[in-house]
This record gives sequence, C-alpha cells and structure tokens, in this order.
Amino acid sequence: MAWFKRTQKGIQTATEDKKDVPKGLWYKSPTGKIVDAEQLEKNFYVSPEDGYHVRIGSKEYFEILFDDTFKELDKNLTSKDPLKFEDKKKYTDRLKDAQEKTNLKDAVRTAVGKSNGNDLVIACMDFSFIGGSMGSVVGEKIARAADHALKNKIPFMIISKSGGARMMEAALSLMQLAKTSAKLAQLADAGIPYISLCTDPTTGGTTASFAMLGDINIAEPGALIGFAGPRVVRDTTGKELPEGFQTAEFLKEHGFLDFITPRQNLKERINLYLDLIMNRPLSSI
Repeated sequence: MAWFKRTQKGIQTATEDKKDVPKGLWYKSPTGKIVDAEQLEKNFYVSPEDGYHVRIGSKEYFEILFDDTFKELDKNLTSKDPLKFEDKKKYTDRLKDAQEKTNLKDAVRTAVGKSNGNDLVIACMDFSFIGGSMGSVVGEKIARAADHALKNKIPFMIISKSGGARMMEAALSLMQLAKTSAKLAQLADAGIPYISLCTDPTTGGTTASFAMLGDINIAEPGALIGFAGPRVVRDTTGKELPEGFQTAEFLKEHGFLDFITPRQNLKERINLYLDLIMNRPLSSI
C-alpha cells in the first residue's frame, strides 16, 4: 500500500509562511469578464471585453484629463458639524473615518491645470467619501472653483458621482443646490463654458442642480443618472417604468444629455467641444 504514502518529501511550507494571491490583480466586471488590473488601468479603467466603466475617483480622473501636473485648490477645506448630528454614529466620527479610509478631506476635489495644452478647472466628486454626498464643503469648493474659473476666464468642468445631498447637514446641504447654481449662472453671464460630466451614479440633489446645468451635459456609457430611485418614481407617478429609464443611454435618447463618450476618448472630446465653443484652434485633431 505504499502508493497511499508519501515516499519523498516535497516542498514543505509552514502555514504561517504561505502567501495568498495578492488582492487587486484581477477585476471581474458585472457581466463576468475577467481583466488583469494592470491592463484595466492602461485601458482607463474600462473593461476591454464588455466596455464596462469601473468606478474611479478624482485621482484617476485628474490623471486622465490633465496633461502632466495640476494645482489642487482649497485642498485642506473640511466639514464641520454645526447641527451636532448624531444617529447611530456621530457625524464627526463618520467624517474622521471617511478621511482615514479614503485619504480625502471631503467628497470633492478641485484643481486647475492644462488639458491638451489649454487651461481647465475641474471639480471631481469622490463616491468613496460618504457616497459622494453633497454637503457644505462640496458646495463651497465648487463655488470657489467656479470663482477661480471666472477670475481667470478658464473653462470649468464638474465630474459628478454622488448619492445626493448629505443628510447629516440637512438644510445646509440643500442650500448648496442654489449656491452652486448661482455660481454657474455667473459663469454663463461671463461667457465662460461649463461642462458637466455625469458618471455612475449621479443622483439626488446633484442631479437637481449643477449636474444638469452644463453648457454641454455629457455622460459615460451605462452611468446611472436620476433624481429619485425607481421605486419612489413609480409610486409617485403611478406608472410602470421603462427598462433602463435612468441610464445614460435612455437620457440621451430623450434629450437630457448632449452625448455619451467612452472614458478613453473623454479628454479629446471635451477639448474638441471647448475649442469649438471658444473659437480657438482645434487642439484635439
């Protein structure tokens, strides 16, 4: 019965020395496609087989849209707790946890830099920070970024990725809808272009304000865009909703968006439209 016994010792590794496959080497899209993480990054975080756009944050968008370097604006601005909000957890503790987990100060970062050789101010939301919720700091940073664009006559762009208004700031959060909209109106009066990019997801108060106020409203393929959830809309209207009615493709078909562009073409398409709007030499051709 020798064949049931190990007759020669192979490589013996102690349990504590065994190493698992490092996390993040592979990514599985919702359709089940497997892609190497390095290949995914090189493809602008888009699954090459099915075109699925993986959610990314401000760091990745800044790398995609700016040429080389950029200057971050108001990077140390942080939220306070004027309402002393407490549910299951204090708001101050939630802010601290989110800052430690994401290494971000709040749910938006703003920056100015060159894109295809032309100046551009970008405000990019981060869904990883309390669901990209819009609080006082988000509104203030967007307003200040708009002021920077206004003062220097630079085109402005907002990349939305948000679950809506931040409930821990209640009415103070809702005030940001009017505040940001007023700033965008000032840009319009000055003839400075504003581009709104809706990514997955763009919902709630964000959709009800700056996300739909662009001179050009664009989106990434398959992005979820809407004000309220499907159940709320169905109960309010009393009607059955068409399939995919909150997707970027549905909204474009019904006139809410100007165009949808894959992330790989985003930089070129944005600069092409800015060239046309501002009557400057076409930098993206």
